[in-house]
Amino acid sequence: MFKLSKPMNLGCLVKTALSIFSFLAVCTGLRAQEGAADTQSNGSQPNNIITAVPFLLITPDARSAGMGDAGVAVQPDANSMAINPSKLAFLNNKFGFAFSYSPWLKNLVPDVSLSYLSGFYKPDEKTTLGASLRYLNLGEIQLTDVNQQDLGIYSPNELAADLIYSRRMSESFSLGTSIRYIYSNLTSGQFSSGPQTNAGTALAVDVSAYFKKPTNFLGTDAVISAGINISNIGTKVSYSDNSPDFFLPTNLKLGGAATFFTDDYNQFTFALDLNKLLVPTQPFYDADGNILAGKDPDRSVPAGIFGSFSDAPGGFKEELKEINIGVGMEYWYNQQFAFRTGYFYESPDKGNRRYFTLGAGLKYNVFNIDFAYLLANTGKSPLANTLRFTMLFNFGTPGN
Repeated sequence: MFKLSKPMNLGCLVKTALSIFSFLAVCTGLRAQEGAADTQSNGSQPNNIITAVPFLLITPDARSAGMGDAGVAVQPDANSMAINPSKLAFLNNKFGFAFSYSPWLKNLVPDVSLSYLSGFYKPDEKTTLGASLRYLNLGEIQLTDVNQQDLGIYSPNELAADLIYSRRMSESFSLGTSIRYIYSNLTSGQFSSGPQTNAGTALAVDVSAYFKKPTNFLGTDAVISAGINISNIGTKVSYSDNSPDFFLPTNLKLGGAATFFTDDYNQFTFALDLNKLLVPTQPFYDADGNILAGKDPDRSVPAGIFGSFSDAPGGFKEELKEINIGVGMEYWYNQQFAFRTGYFYESPDKGNRRYFTLGAGLKYNVFNIDFAYLLANTGKSPLANTLRFTMLFNFGTPGN
């Protein structure tokens, strides 16, 4: 049996919770949201959806992060593959790459971070190929056993590597897909007194579409766009041979955007995104483990996706609470300076992420730099004061 060396501060506690959550579920067979026989099932109480590798739902791109995490339908850039791969087909450059970085949960822990590297290449005007790497570093944890013997430094981490293909089907419409390899090293066999644990692995795909149409609205030139991305459709994740399998965070992102060109120097974009996890909602159980309300979450991946629209124990009212909303605005001056703001809302019963965002960007020649800042109550949200940075480089024109 192991335990953390003492004294244990808040940062260590947080990282421990992040790194051994999956182990606890594996070794104890715990059922999330298990309740007593008098549990209410009207959707009015907290009932979070449980998945593996939730880091895949973090928006790494500082541009979208500055707009309340909205971006599935906004004008594309080199980071578009993180939120909607199909948008890559409408890029105007031959090739480019981007790097994003964010200290994560920095109010609680000093050494957790998310990094994202992406690049694209257009072999012709209609086709775009891309690749990306997403890496979550959960810092370092000092471990000891029950006899206070040093077990060394433990460094949990997770990553996802993508290959992307995007194709423009017409002047206004494109399709895109990503193939993703996921690696989740949360326990790495460190828990020696229980079942042997391993790093979790999975394969997944994204399917996406993007539509944009130039128009004129109230005498102003504009581009109206819409996008959809169903991400992380793939195999379940297991951390032990004797453990249950965990769903990936399959997510439906649907949104629209409108960009207005008021004159040669000023451009405004307004965006709205809706998100819903396409995985089973945890039912409510009685003290004997019988389901009181909801449906058995032990299903296949297709059954989990299609059943996610009707399996909440609180019925349709609770299903609506599983939709979170991101709204954002972006202003560009002379295509050189950008200012952004937005708001993200998630039901208090489904995670309670609610925050404002601010962002800014600078474009010079082939180089862009963006940053985003998350505004939230520091006493209630561990995401408060989160910063995200992105650098982008774009080169050439298609066909040259």
